Amino acid sequence: MGVELHIGELVLHGFAARDRHRIAGAVQLELTRLMSESRLPASRQTLINLERLQGSTFQVKGGAKPEATGAQIARTVFKGLRQQARVSAINSMRAPSSQPRGGTKA
Repeated sequence: MGVELHIGELVLHGFAARDRHRIAGAVQLELTRLMSESRLPASRQTLINLERLQGSTFQVKGGAKPEATGAQIARTVFKGLRQQARVSAINSMRAPSSQPRGGTKA
């Protein structure tokens, strides 16, 4: 099963603009690693399409390199994706069937 992930915008506050490409590269690298090593808990037919994923907060140690920051961001994003995938999988199991139940009367 293939996975496609597109992040249109990643908003970070408090980081130097000059580090944005190094942070973005580290996010991409770590998310690729996490997604290839772990499986999201959703069925093959479940499509997760999110307009927005609210990440949680995280602490960055003073003097942390942009690559370490990007990897930490990726782990936070992946955690949010796993949670959303669980919700989607549960909701798809609860969805009513589109086929009518029982027979028809003549």
